[in-house]
Amino acid sequence: MPRSSGSYSTSDLSRKSGDIIAEALRHPVTITQRNKPRLVLLNIEDYERLMKQSDRRSVGTIGTMSDEPFAEFENAVETYAGEDEAGR
Repeated sequence: MPRSSGSYSTSDLSRKSGDIIAEALRHPVTITQRNKPRLVLLNIEDYERLMKQSDRRSVGTIGTMSDEPFAEFENAVETYAGEDEAGR
C-alpha cells in the first residue's frame, strides 16, 4: 500500500498506478529510480498554481521596472546604505 512519505519506485508505478494516481490527486507524489527522486506527480490545480507563480517571475533591468517596484528598490538600497554608514 502507499508509503507514508508519498514516495514510490518506478516499479511501484507499474504495479500500483491506480493507487499512486489517487494519492497524487491529494498531494504531490515522488517517483524514485534506483533510490533517487526522479519525478513528481501532482494534480492539475497544483501544477497550474506553480506555472502561474513562475509566470510572474521575469528578467529585466532597473530601466524596465515600473515606478512602484523601482521606488521600493530605491528605498531598500538607501536604507541599506544608511545602515552601512551608521555601522562604520
